[in-house]
Amino acid sequence: MPERSRSSPCLTAAAFLLGLLAWLSAPAFAQGGFFAPGWTLVPEASSLKFQSVKNVSVIETSSFATFSGRIEPNGAARVEIALESVDTGIDLRNVRMRFLFFETFRYPLATVTLQLDPDALGLRELPQIRRMPMKLDYTLDLHGVQKTLQADVVVTFITDGLVSVASSGPIPIKAADFNLTEGINKLQDAAKVTITPAGSVSFDFIFRRDGPAANETVAAAERTEPAPAAPATPKSAALEPEGNLSREACAGRFEILSRTGAIYFAPGSARLDSESVPLLREVIDIVQRCPGFRIEVQGHTDSIGSDRSNQRLSEARARAVAGYLIGAGIAPDRISSRGYGETRPVAPNDTRRNRALNRRIEFAVLAGG
Repeated sequence: MPERSRSSPCLTAAAFLLGLLAWLSAPAFAQGGFFAPGWTLVPEASSLKFQSVKNVSVIETSSFATFSGRIEPNGAARVEIALESVDTGIDLRNVRMRFLFFETFRYPLATVTLQLDPDALGLRELPQIRRMPMKLDYTLDLHGVQKTLQADVVVTFITDGLVSVASSGPIPIKAADFNLTEGINKLQDAAKVTITPAGSVSFDFIFRRDGPAANETVAAAERTEPAPAAPATPKSAALEPEGNLSREACAGRFEILSRTGAIYFAPGSARLDSESVPLLREVIDIVQRCPGFRIEVQGHTDSIGSDRSNQRLSEARARAVAGYLIGAGIAPDRISSRGYGETRPVAPNDTRRNRALNRRIEFAVLAGG
């Protein structure tokens, strides 16, 4: 079954760092300290986008529907991005991004953190200058990797209680820096396209100063000054729908789950590794939301070993996964298992990666919907 390497457009990562920038925007005369009483990101007036390139020349822009951020009175800043809210505008493309690229079942959030020093950044002059370009150092935690990076941003003083922090240009991000290369490979295999292993992030964040007094100041200013333009409402496809799924949505999700390579076994064994649990929980959720479907759990192996031993191993592994699903409450008459041994490879058994692709569990829709 799949190797434990978890390398998965890392584009989003950059966006997180951008959020941090917002913290630098506190007004110089805030009482109790430069950043007091704290600042909160206003997501409905903000945007976070990333750009990727497929088939050499096709540029696509996507976004995130859910993110939050805060600057504490001591200048500690943090932005969190819910990776499950990735919005490409197409439901199944979003699902591919969640499961194959970001692996949100294991890494649901990306975070950006930094410590802001108003004197070092020259922020005390912001209310007079009103618009200030600067460089910010931040730490990005994405897909289990932490890196310290730097971004060029522009901070704009809107009112005593509102500031804008925006990228001054596209921020380049390399997939390899966050172990996302394998995720790009999976997207390419699933969508039958080529994807450039780097992209860029752009953002425009609005931060509001905390506290009743600050809110009254903001409200008064908004009556005399135009409010920042709010981005378009995220498409409904950006969020996983609740309740039962359509036949098309179910079939697409089972096909994508089969490509994750995130169900693990001990070598030569049918004993499920605990690392498989995050994905299996997602499988259970989708099976429950596709109540009219019967699912066959299919086991496959590489070509190492005899045909007979591989056949037995594939059957045992498929039974183990089916047993886990039934044990979690899925009706036994909805789940069956079958092993195919080494007879259905998806790649030549000539490299370590290709053999890992062939050692897999798939979920086939037999009937229903």
